[in-house]
Amino acid sequence: MLLVAVVSGSVKQPIERRGDLSLPLTVRPKVPVNAMRFFCKAGRTLGMTFVATGRMEWLFQRCPKEAVFLSVCRSMLLISCLLLVLSVSMYPGLQSIGVQLHSAITGSYVPGHHSVLLINSPNKQAAKDIGRAIMERRLAASINILSRTSTMYYWNGEIQDASEVLMLVKTKTSRIQEVIEYVRSVHPYENPEVLSFPVEDGSLAYMKWMDEAIPDD
Repeated sequence: MLLVAVVSGSVKQPIERRGDLSLPLTVRPKVPVNAMRFFCKAGRTLGMTFVATGRMEWLFQRCPKEAVFLSVCRSMLLISCLLLVLSVSMYPGLQSIGVQLHSAITGSYVPGHHSVLLINSPNKQAAKDIGRAIMERRLAASINILSRTSTMYYWNGEIQDASEVLMLVKTKTSRIQEVIEYVRSVHPYENPEVLSFPVEDGSLAYMKWMDEAIPDD
């Protein structure tokens, strides 16, 4: 009489009774090749993987639909980010709102959002006329007209000496080109000096006032 037990993928035959004698004996079964193929094929059909280590385990295969879903989600997220960046770059109003939200959340200034333009003028009256016209067009939040200064520059291959009045125009960086085009159209010089310098940092309260003073369109 034989007692057979199955433990962890192996068959143990602990006792073989022959009369009054008990002989412990352990053997590993030989599984036919056709049977192994049948189990593997059945496992693949059920969407499972057959793993033979010290024991038999069944593991679920990863669902391919999940990978497709995640790939589609990543693509949609990337497209949304690109559209958002494009919208902000095309519409100054959205850019201004983004800068204000950044400042409100982080409490820090976005470098380069504002700029200061340096514009020369032949005299104080011309500087006042140009500056007032810029302000009336809401192209700047503030303009400082400095005292007359001595200037040396090259013109027609020679060094020239002159006295000029300088203007400091404080505006949004997004409005610089409009300021330059207008100044060139009304300035008495053929090639006026218009230089812009981005603002790297400053008073957040003052920058907020500048944003309110200068419309985005």
